[in-house]
Amino acid sequence: MSLLALRCLALDEVWWLVSPQNPLKPVAGMAPFVLRLERARRVAAGQKRIVVSDLENRLGGSTYSADTLRALRRRLPRQRFVWLMGADNLVQLRRWQRWNEIFRTVAIAVFDRPSHSLKALAGLPARRLSRHRVPISAARRLAEMKPPAWVFFHSRLDRSSATRIRSERQGMLSQTLTEQRPELSTITTLTPRARPMQPQPAASPSLLELIQKTLEDGKAEDIVTIELAGKTTIADQMVIASGRSTRQVVALTEHLEEALSRRMRISVEGKAQGDWVLIDASDVIVHLFRPEIRAYYNLEKLWGETLPESEAARQ
Repeated sequence: MSLLALRCLALDEVWWLVSPQNPLKPVAGMAPFVLRLERARRVAAGQKRIVVSDLENRLGGSTYSADTLRALRRRLPRQRFVWLMGADNLVQLRRWQRWNEIFRTVAIAVFDRPSHSLKALAGLPARRLSRHRVPISAARRLAEMKPPAWVFFHSRLDRSSATRIRSERQGMLSQTLTEQRPELSTITTLTPRARPMQPQPAASPSLLELIQKTLEDGKAEDIVTIELAGKTTIADQMVIASGRSTRQVVALTEHLEEALSRRMRISVEGKAQGDWVLIDASDVIVHLFRPEIRAYYNLEKLWGETLPESEAARQ
């Protein structure tokens, strides 16, 4: 769809805004933000006109599209944007927060999805804004038009579904874990909290040393530190470690909470399950795993390789 949009709408670039969390979709089964961001970068690798961005995560606060677009217009008032969406999103658009504001903020291009075209074009948003629909012959000028303006492409249909992919991946993971340890049948994945837009000061060595020493004192296994400078803006270092059991993972989490909370505010996610705990200590992110969960996600491989420089790093 992105390549089609570049061609049919005469766009300079297509930006993929990886969302911290879709408000209309459950958190359960959603891969952590850092993994989804990296996977998106790998899919777009080699496409110089597709930019994968963590903008929504850096904005912090709301994850509603209306707020994202408002922030984009405020920060880049001279840029001309076109919002790209599938027909399935047009069907459910009336459930979005302030969907009318989205149409008034930016031009919109809708691409057909299997079995959704009739519902999309008969739905409330399409009917209410029918007089602002632009013919396909004028689509290349859409970015220059004053909103509301939108076009509907009856494009080649693709049955790929993010929901289906997540469901199949979760099923494969559950089966694998059940085979390894029969008592394991589910896994809870985590979404790191949104980070503020302003840059954070560089992590001091003492903070990293404190985390490493605390993990060593708690008998954590296979402690690995990965430098993130130049790879992402989410932190300066990532520390990955294992506990032999859920109980040890929780104990390590509590030791780190006690050591770090004296110096700073931290965010902890996943402690209740004890399979995968994420501790956000501002400039250092800590992942604590049970061994089989760590082996499945293999963060060392994802973040240890040379990754594209982030948008902020390029600036």
